[in-house]
Amino acid sequence: MTGEGGVAASFSVSGQRFKVSADRLVGQGFAQYGDVVVTADGGRRPVLMSMIGRATLTGLCQSVLMPTPVGRVTFLLRAGRDGRPVEATNLVIDLHQLSGDAAFDDIEIGRDASTLDTPPGLAGRPGQVGQQAATVRISGLRQTAYAVNAGTFRLNGLRLSIERGDRECF
Repeated sequence: MTGEGGVAASFSVSGQRFKVSADRLVGQGFAQYGDVVVTADGGRRPVLMSMIGRATLTGLCQSVLMPTPVGRVTFLLRAGRDGRPVEATNLVIDLHQLSGDAAFDDIEIGRDASTLDTPPGLAGRPGQVGQQAATVRISGLRQTAYAVNAGTFRLNGLRLSIERGDRECF
C-alpha cells in the first residue's frame, strides 16, 4: 500500500522539531498511540503517532527555525486559504505536542494499540494504550512534530519562503 499512496512510509527523522498550525482540521478516521522515533544520528525520541485517514486543513502554516551562516532563518510554508483547504490522505504525524479545541465522534480511549483499525493499515504494539475515533475536528490547532508524511498531500494556494529571523507559525 505504501507504493500506491495507501500508507505513508517511515523514514529516519532529523531530530529537529517543527511547528504546524491550522485554523481548522477536519478528519475522518483517527488513531493515536505512543511510540519512539529514531533520528538520523541514532537518537531516540518519544512521540505520539497520530494517524488520520482523510483530512482537510484550513489556514495551514508550517515553520522550521534554522541556524545558518547568515543567522537564524525560518523556513515557512502556508496553504489552505481563500476557501481552498489543504487535503491529505493517510496522514501520519510523529507528534511531540498538540493543543487546540478538539471534538471526536465515536471515540475509543484505552484500546490496545495493536488492534487499532480506524484508519486501517497502521497500529501500535500489543499492550500499548491507543485511541481511535471515527472523526476528529480541531480548531486553533498548534502542534510541534518530528515528522509528517502522507499518502497524498494537496497544498492548495501554496506559499513557500525563507525569511530572516524568527517567523514561526506560533
